[in-house]
Amino acid sequence: MLAVIKKEFKTYFLSPIGYIFIGLFLVMFSIFFYTDVVAFSTTNFEHIFYSGATVLTFIVPILTMRTFAEERKNGTEQLLMTSPLSLTKIVLAKFIAATLVIVITELCTFMYFAILSYYGMPDISIALVTMLGFLLLAMSYISFGILASSITENQIIAGVITIGFFILTWFLPNFSEIFTNFSLINMFSKFVYGQIDIADTVTYVAFTVLCLLLTIIVLQRRKSVR
Repeated sequence: MLAVIKKEFKTYFLSPIGYIFIGLFLVMFSIFFYTDVVAFSTTNFEHIFYSGATVLTFIVPILTMRTFAEERKNGTEQLLMTSPLSLTKIVLAKFIAATLVIVITELCTFMYFAILSYYGMPDISIALVTMLGFLLLAMSYISFGILASSITENQIIAGVITIGFFILTWFLPNFSEIFTNFSLINMFSKFVYGQIDIADTVTYVAFTVLCLLLTIIVLQRRKSVR
């Protein structure tokens, strides 16, 4: 499994995908750093992540849309199906590799925290809780993106499905309060205030696990058909 993780992780940086993802995120993060922090002369580092969470909606598909769709298109999916590794381990390996790219991206944002530390005293505990929530949100997004990629061989369609679902979760609470607890980005707002809500954390983890399980089921059924 470790070998697959290394392979998938290297793929992101042997192609432009990883650099495009990190580059786009840091460009947007820099804009939010100016509009949300510098413009208001504040040291609230966590505010940048709240704005940055919306960016994930549109750039996470860059990481996920190729995970399985590309395998089907290139005809290499059969190699996965006959691999000595179980489909569970393959799905987890792809998920972990994409998550590592997110972790690297988050680590890069510490340069903004360093800048704020020079001018003031940003709250490190709130910053770390915010980054934890951001990672949980990103993991949820990645897991769904991988699921979307597993049901089609077209990367563009996988990306559109992923973005469409994320946008839908934004507006669900507007239709009914029942859906408030199902809005992934709304749950993230508590982390921005330094609150680790157990219910929201469990929801993020459960959603991630559910999407990964559904991906495994999709692949298992396709394998059985073959």
